[in-house]
This record gives sequence, structure tokens and C-alpha cells, in this order.
Amino acid sequence: MAHLAYAMGSFPSVGGTGAGGADFGFIITMAVIFVIFYVLLIRPQQKKQKETLQMLANLHHGDTVVTTGGIHGKITAITDNVITLEIADKVRIKVSRNYIATVVAKAEKE
Repeated sequence: MAHLAYAMGSFPSVGGTGAGGADFGFIITMAVIFVIFYVLLIRPQQKKQKETLQMLANLHHGDTVVTTGGIHGKITAITDNVITLEIADKVRIKVSRNYIATVVAKAEKE
């Protein structure tokens, strides 16, 4: 009866060689999963980050912007890290450049 258990090939002490190709299949599976993650998650995020950095670099006096907090305002002054926004007549606030979310309207060039 014990010889039947050995014949089935699932007994761990036999030292079978049937699982040698599983390592290569695992590597291929992991590579495919990485490619899918790269195409669906990493590459679009890098592209969005590049566009955001370009938008922040191209801010000019007179642009109408929205902050990440939802404040709409017009740029009245720009320094390296701080932007002054006019949110109402004679009401100005200072906002870090990194907290500008979008440019609603570009300033008209004269």
C-alpha cells in the first residue's frame, strides 16, 4: 500500500524534479505584473508630475489660479517660493508656489 503513495508523486521526501520550470514561470509572471504596473500607474503619474512642475514654472503676474485649498485669485506678485494672490479688491494673501493647483486663465499679453 505504501508503494502506491510513492507512485502518486506528492510525497515530499521523494525529492522529485517536477517543479523545476515553476521558477522560470514565476519570474515571467512577476515581470508581466511589473510592466502592467508601470504602464498603468507609474508612467502616468510621472507625466502628470512633469506637467505640474512645468505649470508652476510658467506662472506669471496676472494669471488667475486656483489653490489646492480651492481659493481662486489673481497673481499680483511672485517670488521663488511665495505667490501673492488677490482674492478680492485690496485683499491679498500669500501662498506657497507648491499649493497652486491649476491656472484658470493666463494673463493677457500686452
